Amino acid sequence: QTKLRISGGGEPKGHTSQPQPTSYFFPGRRRHRSFVDLYSPHTGQRRAELPPLHLRPRPQETEAGRKTPHPHPDTTHAPMAADSKLQSPLLPPPAGSEGEEGHGAASKRLESILSDESVPWARRMCAATAVEMRMLVRLAAPAVLVYMINYLMSMSTQIFSGHLGTLELAAASLGNTGIQVFAYGLMLGMGSAVETLCGQAYGANKFDMLGIYMQRSTVLLMATGIPLAVLYAFSRPILILLGESPEIASAAAIFVYGLIPQIFAYASNFPIQKFMQAQSIMAPSAYISTATLAVHLVLSYLVVYKFGLGLLGASLMLSVSWWIIVIGQFIYIVTSSRCRLTWTGFSVQAFSGLPEFFKLSLASAIMLCLETWYFQILVLIAGLLKDPEMALASLSVCMTISGWVFMISVGFNAAAR
Repeated sequence: QTKLRISGGGEPKGHTSQPQPTSYFFPGRRRHRSFVDLYSPHTGQRRAELPPLHLRPRPQETEAGRKTPHPHPDTTHAPMAADSKLQSPLLPPPAGSEGEEGHGAASKRLESILSDESVPWARRMCAATAVEMRMLVRLAAPAVLVYMINYLMSMSTQIFSGHLGTLELAAASLGNTGIQVFAYGLMLGMGSAVETLCGQAYGANKFDMLGIYMQRSTVLLMATGIPLAVLYAFSRPILILLGESPEIASAAAIFVYGLIPQIFAYASNFPIQKFMQAQSIMAPSAYISTATLAVHLVLSYLVVYKFGLGLLGASLMLSVSWWIIVIGQFIYIVTSSRCRLTWTGFSVQAFSGLPEFFKLSLASAIMLCLETWYFQILVLIAGLLKDPEMALASLSVCMTISGWVFMISVGFNAAAR
């Protein structure tokens, strides 16, 4: 019978074959080491000899109070392929996570710049402003482009109307700015409540609630569009009651009749826009709006000049163009992988909590309507002058340019929120 060495370092005399199993003697027990213990099944090389337990260093205590195990001699320098697999996430990150990482890096950089007291205060402010502006411009550029292009559609409609005559330009100005701005401000203000709720839900990782909030806002805005459509239908007597010229009021009413479908396009478009902006998805809306603008110019030219539909054709094409934008954005939401977590289909939950949602939306709408009603009141006052056609036509040009520039600040506001 072969003698077993206690030290485990050598071989018995007279044996030149494979190293024999080694035994350690510990207090109260005897452990026999086998061939598998001596040789690694992965590399086929002899393992390093382990000292007795009473000679081994004690495990170190970590910050969390757990004992760190000793690394096995055979796996100390093993490849880390298995560790990389364990560290990889099981589920893909949600849409917009790359943008969030970029925002986080920018925030850390801002914090490091502002906390560096070795640099003068003025230089720190300049460097922080440059970092913040780069991040804001990258987010705001698509939003500014969307709002400016959408406004360009209304501007081009007024331009086509102006080529028909001074009366048509005055009527388009009175109908577009005097009446349509009221619905635009109300719908945009009520739709802004979705931006707040969607932002909170997205930050809390309640991604499915974004789609429910969008549907709930759409239902509410569609219901609000019904009384607005009645207001549009009675625009002629309302304008005459406000003291406008009967001739201009009749022409403006024809223009407003074609804008009735646009009300419900607003009711769908603004919740969709806020739904996408809450996820920092802005570029697709810019592409859709750009393509729609090209289609709008071509179709407006054909309808107004070739088919001879005049003011009614110009306003109808504006409504059709807005519906093209709505349909294009909704198709993107349904088919895009970036919205797979936030859009889970239509839900009956959209019809719950409407009174509370209406109160929140109405408060947001009042704040925005107070700003847009200034323009509306100014146009209505211009129609009371001695020469209302010339006054309205001249004011239309000035306010159209001013409103187009105003869309830049609206886009930056949407990106900053």
